[in-house]
Amino acid sequence: MNIEPKNALRPGGGLLLVDVQKDFCPGGRLAIDNGDAVIPVLNQWIEAALARGIPVYASRDWHPRGHPSFADQGGKWPPHCLADSDGARFHPGLRLPESAVIITKGVRFDQDQNSVFDQTGFAARLRRDGVTSLWVGGLALDVCVLATVLDALREGFAVKLIRDGTRPVSEARGRDALRRMQEAGAEII
Repeated sequence: MNIEPKNALRPGGGLLLVDVQKDFCPGGRLAIDNGDAVIPVLNQWIEAALARGIPVYASRDWHPRGHPSFADQGGKWPPHCLADSDGARFHPGLRLPESAVIITKGVRFDQDQNSVFDQTGFAARLRRDGVTSLWVGGLALDVCVLATVLDALREGFAVKLIRDGTRPVSEARGRDALRRMQEAGAEII
């Protein structure tokens, strides 16, 4: 389904951008093929959200050195999005408004936090803001976006995935992630 952002966003909705950080884009430490291609798409959604008074949320990995997701600690990823590093910054092309609520995750030494909802208090913030549905895009489709969408649905939020606003680490895993999200109740647009 192809939907124009300006016609899609309604009161009670929120726009969530997952981990659109430099390390996940070309040239980064854990670059996703064409990861930066999501930026123009997400910027259109940001513009539409601002025009309609819809809140914008953006998550970021903010890992300490020695994070358990890193290969040298037994995880499966190279070190990435180290707290306060250049690679952990949002991509400079992403036009996040000053009003965007930033959710920091991946800060624990004892576990990874792929989902924006994992021990961050984000669900409580959304309820306090009157948000009942989320439009979601970001990186990576088959890791943090997948975990976030599934948790959002478990928390009772309606979810619409902005398909052109996300990219997977692997195409096969991306297809599986889309299937899992749909089966759980997310709408893919």
